[in-house]
Amino acid sequence: MTELGVVFLPQFAPERLRSVAMTADSCGLDELWLWEDCFRQTGIASAASTLAWTDRLRVGIGLLPVPLRNVALTAMELATIERMFPARLHAGVGHGTQAWMGQVGARVESPLTLLGEYLSALRALLRGEELTTSGRYVHLDGVRLDWPPAAPLPVLAGAVGARTLRLSGELADGTILTAGTSPESVAAARAIIDAGRSAAGRDGAAQLTVYLLAATGDGAQERLARSRRDWGLDPDADVAVCGDAVCGDAEALAAAARRWANAGADTVVFQPTADDPDPERFVRVVAQDVRPLVPR
Repeated sequence: MTELGVVFLPQFAPERLRSVAMTADSCGLDELWLWEDCFRQTGIASAASTLAWTDRLRVGIGLLPVPLRNVALTAMELATIERMFPARLHAGVGHGTQAWMGQVGARVESPLTLLGEYLSALRALLRGEELTTSGRYVHLDGVRLDWPPAAPLPVLAGAVGARTLRLSGELADGTILTAGTSPESVAAARAIIDAGRSAAGRDGAAQLTVYLLAATGDGAQERLARSRRDWGLDPDADVAVCGDAVCGDAEALAAAARRWANAGADTVVFQPTADDPDPERFVRVVAQDVRPLVPR
């Protein structure tokens, strides 16, 4: 099954979120994904608001930077949202952008160690366990949620490098891959994640979500070139050749989604450009025009 989503970028004004969310809900979009980016928007407030404004839309937080958040607080917030809006939340955590973490005095010496300790503690708390642990970064003394989720809440991890990908396989319920990840890189990431799961004695495949830079409509090529430059990708490259983004009509976006899905992605989340003039239209294109062309 291939799910399709759209990112509501934190570069869009927060007051725009309600309109985009309600459009996504009414036109049948599978998932709307939200980011917690310094110093733009918080993932928790945005996710809770989106779920309250909508009836069926699933919402992903991809991702919460763990150096910014005490793990008990994150567990409390996610559990509260899940209990209020059951089975509609995807929660992701990750290292965070190290420069931003440094700006707020939260940068750690070993982001990988922190993420591993955090994932283990967060998943245990969300299972309703009482947890005492004293790691390098995570310290809890007899902590248990009074209101854990009534049903399991999967926790995803954002990952780029091989060590973090393997860690996500060992400890997370799924992995989020950043924009600019080609289908070939998706397949390679899937192999590393699966190796991590196998080494940890975990059965079954983990959920794999990938962001896909995309532009459609007037000025799409120019906007995508600017977005690629912002993401450190070659703005002059032919995206049809390099295969790390997509530009064009619904047929082009659908063909790209199928390529990424065939490479191992369970969820393809179209990421518009930060200067997209009409995010609501972008949502409608994905939900109404692209979705029928991508097999579930």
